[in-house]
Amino acid sequence: MHKCVICIGSNYNRKENLLLARRRLVDLFPTIRFTSEQETRPLFFRSPALFSNQVAMFFSDAEEERVRKELKAIEQSAGRRPEDKKEEKVSLDIDLLSYDDRILRPEDLKREYIVKGLEELKYNQI
Repeated sequence: MHKCVICIGSNYNRKENLLLARRRLVDLFPTIRFTSEQETRPLFFRSPALFSNQVAMFFSDAEEERVRKELKAIEQSAGRRPEDKKEEKVSLDIDLLSYDDRILRPEDLKREYIVKGLEELKYNQI
């Protein structure tokens, strides 16, 4: 089994899109455990739209590339389109932060909401 840690974020229809993501993730990865949802101000965006974010951890038999494809399919099911980038509209963004304790996005691990989420996962032994 492979241990996967992800972050989930949305600034457009964020409550609905995070709920959709959680439901789809539970269907795909039944061992998944989510941290508390956190509201954050946008980073690197001119738009003032707030983000809803969560960190989650699960175990999977799937190889890393397969996990990534599943995450992208969930993003697309929420209506994420490449052309939305210009409008700074993020229906749903799901990033694989680590796979088998191998850090894939070190810059993201410095973000406060991710640090808090990882602490919550550790504290609750999720």
